[in-house]
Amino acid sequence: MTAYAQTSFNLKRASLLISALLLLGVPALASTDQAMPPVLSTISGYAIVVDGDTIDIDGQRIRLEGIDAPETAQTCSTTSGSSWPCGRAAAKALTALVAAGDVACDSTGNDKYGRFLGICYTDGRDINAVMIDTGMAWAFTRYSTLYATRETAARAAKIGVWQGTAEAPWDYRHKGWQVAEVAAPQGCAIKGNISHSGQIYHMPWSPWYDKVKVEASRGERWFCSEADAIAAGWRPAATY
Repeated sequence: MTAYAQTSFNLKRASLLISALLLLGVPALASTDQAMPPVLSTISGYAIVVDGDTIDIDGQRIRLEGIDAPETAQTCSTTSGSSWPCGRAAAKALTALVAAGDVACDSTGNDKYGRFLGICYTDGRDINAVMIDTGMAWAFTRYSTLYATRETAARAAKIGVWQGTAEAPWDYRHKGWQVAEVAAPQGCAIKGNISHSGQIYHMPWSPWYDKVKVEASRGERWFCSEADAIAAGWRPAATY
């Protein structure tokens, strides 16, 4: 099987896994390892996928609580050792989920960047849980153990990222930052770019990071942290 055929196969396999679980295997209300945190507010509507664990609803960026999906540019390996675009597959899987209808997200608070942390549902089904069940995300146990048992089941089934070897997304981001900061001014590795979309910033693991050039003469700049970029009024670039 060629590399292109293998990529297409794995992307189709991810979509089929999502469809099968929606029809057969995933309960409408997911069981979790701990009680759901208190709901502080709810937002609902048409969802736009940013990446495998982030969506936008009515201009509000929502980070899916308790999960961490592979970054869009990230690849994983199959049991045979061939590479497949697990980051793209995760984003595609989430796109298939939110396409089922309007999405409602219960907020458990905000992260340090001000993003809405949400447990999100469509047709009464926990989207966060489905991403774990299909092997399209890790349980983000550093911050929440809501889906840890579900991750264990997905690992045992060897589906999604668990079919071969995969680097945890937080390790992937850490390594990406370490490489980028060596070449960045004063180690400030976030690129602030001005385009027709306005002032946006690119993290070192963005699919387009290497193509973006920071031109100070145009008002573009480097940031040392994502919090600094957001505080200065810049917004994150879309990654999918």
